[in-house]
Amino acid sequence: MNAKLDVNAETHDARKYRTLFLSDIHLGTRGCQADLLLDFLKYNESDELFLVGDIIDGWRLKQSWHWPQAHNDVVQKLLRKVRKGTRVVFVPGNHDEFARDFLGMEFGGVEVIDHAIHETADGRKMLVIHGDQFDIVVNHARWLAHLGDWAYDFAIWTNRWFNLARRRMGLPYWSFSQWAKLKVKKAVNFIGDFEATLAAEARKRGVDGVVCGHIHHAAIRDIDGVAYVNTGDFVESCTAIAEHFDGRFELIHWRLLETERAAPAVVVLPLPPPLPEPPLSEKAAARG
Repeated sequence: MNAKLDVNAETHDARKYRTLFLSDIHLGTRGCQADLLLDFLKYNESDELFLVGDIIDGWRLKQSWHWPQAHNDVVQKLLRKVRKGTRVVFVPGNHDEFARDFLGMEFGGVEVIDHAIHETADGRKMLVIHGDQFDIVVNHARWLAHLGDWAYDFAIWTNRWFNLARRRMGLPYWSFSQWAKLKVKKAVNFIGDFEATLAAEARKRGVDGVVCGHIHHAAIRDIDGVAYVNTGDFVESCTAIAEHFDGRFELIHWRLLETERAAPAVVVLPLPPPLPEPPLSEKAAARG
């Protein structure tokens, strides 16, 4: 993307939400869509902004330093939002696990916490957590996680050249890694297991749902009465989750048109309302 974006431009025509959730931005990698993210941040405002892990890719930066100006502009844009009154909360993931040494601290007004319990406008409590804590590979086979990370980076590199040719032929973007996630049985099973595990953790903690990231697969689903919300990523999918002022959650896909003006492809999937309270007679029967 060669979009010309003004990081300091005012956002008078920005869409306003109660809360925005972003994860898996992977600043410090060549696959990071920093220009698209700057555009998203320019045209979308919120009272609160949760950064749900893997914002900075410490794994990749340890191997080779890649930090262009656009990546620095993202950081400055986030800090500017804090100065303008947005509450920004950073929940570290496995790729930026170095930040877990600073839990409870603030940097430029950005709060660093291990997890959060976010209460929606309609009163539901949502566990906000990156999700790597429940990934067996990350926790018990770190070398395999790094190997998978290398394979993913290779797929991104391959996609870049493959899609350059597709654009010249007038064809839309196509992602091999996203295709593989939905076609390879083990990958599909992993996604399903991850979603079920996170929903179970939310149920265990007595909350109504969970907002997470980690697996780069955006979703808003109901899993046995628990709201499962995944922010996806800003490497390939370029997705975010928005909470409206009535508590509805919305999945946003952010892309640039040829005019270099962002146009969101929006999927609005409201979470199911809480179950109604039983009549007093039923409550008394249940107690008795």
